Amino acid sequence: MIKLFRWMFWLASTLLGLVVFTAVLAYYFAARSLPEYDGEFTVSGISAPVEIVRDNSDVPHIFGASDADSFYALGFVHAQDRFWQMIVARRTAQGRLSEVFGRRTLPADVLMRRLDIYNLSVASVDALDEDTLTLLEAYSAGVNAWLAEVNDGARGRGAPEMWLFNQPVAPWQPADSIALMKVFALKQSSQIYDEVLRANVSKLVEPDRIRDILPEDSTNSGGDPKRFTELVQDMPSRLPGIPAEPDPLYPVRPAGQSGSANAWAAGPERSTTGSTLLANDLHTALTAPANWYLARLELENGGVIGATIPGIPAVLSGRSADIGWAITASTADDLDLYLEEVNPENSGQYRGTDGWKNFETRDSIVVIEDQPAVTLKLLWTENGPILPPEQFNLDTIRTPGHVVSANWTGLSDQDTTLEAAIGIMRARSVEGAISAARPQIAPALNLMIADRNNIGLKVIGKLPSRSRSSDSEGRMPSYGYKPENRWDGFQPYSRNYSLLDPEEGILGNTNNRTTDRSYPNNMTSDWGDDQRIHRWERLMSMRGVHTRESFIEAQLDTVSYSARTLLPLVGANLWFTGEPAPDGTPQRRRQQALELLANWNGEMNEHLPEPLIYAAWMRELQDRLIRDNLGPLADSFTHIDPVFIERVFRDVDGAGVWCDIIQSEPLETCTDIARAALDDALIWIAEHQGNAVEALRWGDAHQAVHTHPVLGQSPILKWVANITQSTSGGDNTLMRGLTRGIGALPFENVEAATYRGVYDFADPDSSVFVVSTGQSGHPLSRYYDDQGERWRQGEYIPMSLDPTLARAAATGVTHLVPRR
Repeated sequence: MIKLFRWMFWLASTLLGLVVFTAVLAYYFAARSLPEYDGEFTVSGISAPVEIVRDNSDVPHIFGASDADSFYALGFVHAQDRFWQMIVARRTAQGRLSEVFGRRTLPADVLMRRLDIYNLSVASVDALDEDTLTLLEAYSAGVNAWLAEVNDGARGRGAPEMWLFNQPVAPWQPADSIALMKVFALKQSSQIYDEVLRANVSKLVEPDRIRDILPEDSTNSGGDPKRFTELVQDMPSRLPGIPAEPDPLYPVRPAGQSGSANAWAAGPERSTTGSTLLANDLHTALTAPANWYLARLELENGGVIGATIPGIPAVLSGRSADIGWAITASTADDLDLYLEEVNPENSGQYRGTDGWKNFETRDSIVVIEDQPAVTLKLLWTENGPILPPEQFNLDTIRTPGHVVSANWTGLSDQDTTLEAAIGIMRARSVEGAISAARPQIAPALNLMIADRNNIGLKVIGKLPSRSRSSDSEGRMPSYGYKPENRWDGFQPYSRNYSLLDPEEGILGNTNNRTTDRSYPNNMTSDWGDDQRIHRWERLMSMRGVHTRESFIEAQLDTVSYSARTLLPLVGANLWFTGEPAPDGTPQRRRQQALELLANWNGEMNEHLPEPLIYAAWMRELQDRLIRDNLGPLADSFTHIDPVFIERVFRDVDGAGVWCDIIQSEPLETCTDIARAALDDALIWIAEHQGNAVEALRWGDAHQAVHTHPVLGQSPILKWVANITQSTSGGDNTLMRGLTRGIGALPFENVEAATYRGVYDFADPDSSVFVVSTGQSGHPLSRYYDDQGERWRQGEYIPMSLDPTLARAAATGVTHLVPRR
């Protein structure tokens, strides 16, 4: 027995030693790629020495003798801190993820190959003006200088992920940056999902009721909604299944998660200091590291500081000494789907406007790790590329004998968007920034600008010009061979909506409607939610003048306008009704929930139970309202639509009929449905969060998980790579905390303001910003998540252009010296 014990002890000690040795060895190899910020590098491609000062938040302050040298250094620091993020983003654009990650990323590669994003980016290089191309080449040279250091300096392959997924890394090129901007635009787009959903709803819902569940823009042409049901007559009867959790590397965000943003500005008369204020928070998927990277560049006409995307050499939101600029998603309808009829006698042809035409074709081979390669036959029509039918639920709307193509502004081979982005950085006034943004192609954005005395808003980007006689007005798939359904070029930039120095002295946008122009001159028929802008208007009107602090307060506001609107309607006949019920019974839990909600101010605070009760109730309520009409299609409505619920309970244009369950004999009232939905919600809460209503906590269900797109899926490494936090906010609050909407954790926070910035032109160096994780993409770096807790608590870091302040707080200084 003693001998057996000794052997077991020896075996256990040996195994423990191996585990410890393996862990130490893994840490050693991973740590070798941690960048050092103090040092001198002799490099080729710069005209004079460049100094890179890292402040105590690891924000690089780049001081170059020329714009090209500063852009070179930006490429160097992007690669130094976000090497892995950049090469994965480039592989995404190229449709080459499966070479590294196997079959899991094949759908992403198939989509990107069919869209031909990368080849269009290569062609767009020739469309750039000479100055922009020079800066993109300088940036690429800076990235490649760091790649050379990785190759020559034994720097742990550049990133710890490279030990697990080691692949040759090609030199960076200007086309790579153009391609990443196209991918950024693609992530802002939701039109494919919107058009497919509208087509499927039109199969099931009476024409007059479509406006309830998918509100019709009141400024639209006012055409008969029956036109939608006529379009879908020949479409398949099958409907989408339950939405699947998308792969983190898939380049299109799920329906309802295509990104958004907030921006507001105050003119001198609405500011306590007599100069302007500007705020911007950019909403993207929560990832680790964040999508954004903070940087300061010294240009020939002054310093620029703000948010960049690694791989894209531009400050997309930030300020200079003269102006500040902010962006929000315009929600412009810049993509249309077409049903292309295939010649039944020749599958290589499709119907054009004047007869059969040959598809433009090309074979493309997708290499898959450890599996046979897949050969794709890429097809293009005059309208655009043919999309994969197995994605976006396109098989549910594809008429027999047809394929689906897409026309999108991002599919330009003359894409000059980066020319616009760099031009805005160099502008000196509101008018100058608007003029500089003219080359913008995609995405279409709301650009909000402030100089010291003026504020303005301009929609930038290409907007399609559609025919007044279009079958669908671009709102759902239409037949591509009909001339009236095709685009007739683009609207002139001068007609894009703009507003300069409004009389009220204040501007704001939360992806809400910006213009009342009617079709075909409208931007879109599907604007972002109005709830955030209503809350913002309330906060702005509470003060005659504003300060930096009041703008920060608005950014961090978690009061739900939707909750304040819906609860009095939905619970009108439920408050304080019914006989007292014993503790522990469903009736008592319902009474407790209603008592809590009756005294709640609508604040989606992570420490309160009311937000969870409200969110679960509204989720179950919407499902009960639509499930019997839409069947499995109800699963496609992953988030509540407050406007729909309000229309139903106010019985707008007869929308109250949604409360009656058409498949049952009794006539249900909206009160019946509201009571049953609350019971459903409390059952769900009890199963997932516990029975004690008063002890519930919104933050327990509303965890923000900043997921590493690759390591975040590993059972072990996710504990190192992912960042999890309890958060406040919700789907429709100014401090955005968009919920997942599907799966076992529907209230998990998956999208938020991953960048916040507030710029004060009375005291520019008091401007502040923050990102949701940290500057570094290395999980072992102390800068990987150091801003995360500040971000969660609503704190910021300084945004100064003063070189003295940067050097005084320096944690490292890097010198780039030109090779002679």
